[in-house]
Amino acid sequence: MQAFVIDAFTFSRLEEQRSGSLLVADLPRLSAESANTDGALDWSLTGGKDASGHAQLVLTVDGSVQLMCQRCLTPFAFDIDSESVLILAKDEENADEIEAFLDNDEIDVVVGSKTFNIMDLIEDEALLAIPQSPKHAVCPDVSLASADTTAAIEVEVGKKESPFAVLKKINGRT
Repeated sequence: MQAFVIDAFTFSRLEEQRSGSLLVADLPRLSAESANTDGALDWSLTGGKDASGHAQLVLTVDGSVQLMCQRCLTPFAFDIDSESVLILAKDEENADEIEAFLDNDEIDVVVGSKTFNIMDLIEDEALLAIPQSPKHAVCPDVSLASADTTAAIEVEVGKKESPFAVLKKINGRT
């Protein structure tokens, strides 16, 4: 993976914008989480300032990755459609102050630098967008098997004698 490095504060001050496309295969941590390395991510980064005058970056990441379904163990395409607002801080202490001031869970505060790696940021965003336990909405061919299993369970439940009927027999009542 070739690094794309910017001076984050200058990028924000000049309200620059960059965009591009990355292959999943070029992102090692995302590739490790994927069923295969097929797919690509389109990204866009825009610099600016928030309402309070803090330097900020707006990152959007869109694309598709192949994940392994945890239910049926087959790969499926998962669409990523994510947008993050990142407020830039000069250091960790400043980041804590800004977070306390903003008090907004939707906005992340990160420490900016003159060597801010955008590729790592894009990969982080994609990793945060994928579910911890990925699953199909409805697994292919599993729906028929689960319907058969449900029917078998219902038949067994139908055969099962009521616990109250068992108590009546024990008590001598019929």
